[in-house]
Amino acid sequence: MQMKRHFIAMSAVLLVLPSLAEAIPIVRSSGGDSTPASITGARDQFRVDLGGGTVAGANGSFGGLRREINWDGVPDRFSSPNNLPANFFNSNSPRGAVFSTPGTGFQVSAASVVAVPIEFGNINPNYSSIFGVFSSQRLFTGLDSNIVDVSFFLPGTTTPGLVSGFGSVFTDVDLANSTTIEFFNAVNASLEIFAVPIGTVASGSLSFLGVSFTEGAAISRVRITSGNSALGAGINDGGSTDLVVMDDFLFAEPRSVPEPSTPLLMLGGALFT
Repeated sequence: MQMKRHFIAMSAVLLVLPSLAEAIPIVRSSGGDSTPASITGARDQFRVDLGGGTVAGANGSFGGLRREINWDGVPDRFSSPNNLPANFFNSNSPRGAVFSTPGTGFQVSAASVVAVPIEFGNINPNYSSIFGVFSSQRLFTGLDSNIVDVSFFLPGTTTPGLVSGFGSVFTDVDLANSTTIEFFNAVNASLEIFAVPIGTVASGSLSFLGVSFTEGAAISRVRITSGNSALGAGINDGGSTDLVVMDDFLFAEPRSVPEPSTPLLMLGGALFT
């Protein structure tokens, strides 16, 4: 009897699906030179897609305003050579983003060369000359891995959330398809992978990629692959090695995950609420 009821329920869901429009990704991207102005247009378009004009919510709930993380407010005790807590932007500064990585942690670069070399020069002295900045001065990277996952929560809580879009600024993307953002839905199924465009100069270039979905809050997690190698003392950029780090993050305000009774939407071959 339980199996029959389940079959009937799933049949009802499948009957609903054809009447729902498939969520369409809206992609804003730009590969620029070392000046912030070269990618600001794409960033500003993405801001409009997320809503809220030039104003971003900082902490807690702000009635639908998007979130932005530019790393520059991170205190010295949580920046290079110290590690950034994975939940800093859901606990210390609650914006609903929690990080994870197959590596060993995360770092935000130093703000002053006087104490610690900028742009991850503390890891490798060469890095200060290859990376650029969009919003001075701090940058962000995973440690011992070029993969960082960002999971979304209702800000300041452990309640999972969904966002309608996510974007990031990157620096020194040299090789096509080396840097990507993969989007996952409410049941953790991959929606699509988008490549970040390469920069137009050899060192210190800036690139932007932001993707939002027309059906609204659909994204529970994003996976960022920055270049094709992790930073390291003996790892240098060039040739087949593309080292990339991140600057500003932008994402929609995390929303509650709908109840299971909410009709499911088909996207990328997977069902999500």
